[in-house]
Amino acid sequence: MPIIQQSVVIDAPIDEVYRVARDVERFPEFMDDLQSLVIVERSPDNFRTITAWVGLIRDFKMTIKWTQEDLWDDKLYQDDFKMIHGDMDKMEGLWQFTSETANQTRFDSTVDYEYDVPLIGAMVKNLIKKKMTDNLQATMDAIKAKAEGR
Repeated sequence: MPIIQQSVVIDAPIDEVYRVARDVERFPEFMDDLQSLVIVERSPDNFRTITAWVGLIRDFKMTIKWTQEDLWDDKLYQDDFKMIHGDMDKMEGLWQFTSETANQTRFDSTVDYEYDVPLIGAMVKNLIKKKMTDNLQATMDAIKAKAEGR
């Protein structure tokens, strides 16, 4: 089970960065590799959401679909997410936002995933890990650009 950990520092206050990250319905507007994202369910307190995602893997000319549960914690500035069902065998992780200075936020992301396809070799598994890593970086960069007003 590969685990991907990445961080980015964003030149914006934590409340702004967290607001952008929490506004998932808008992700397809500024994330090129996200075809669609639909809120399937939202708890009355707005801390739990179920979302259906369709991502694009342009190199393979294919889409990948999944539905995930997000548990948002506004006090800790974090999102604990877990795939409920989808094209992968497992995907879960944590987005953590930490105030570095009054106008700078650190965004740490950890994703643990499993994508088992019988009889695929190490080279294909490494390619899948690279695609997952690239996609996570693109997501973080898109949130950074949006929060910084670019």
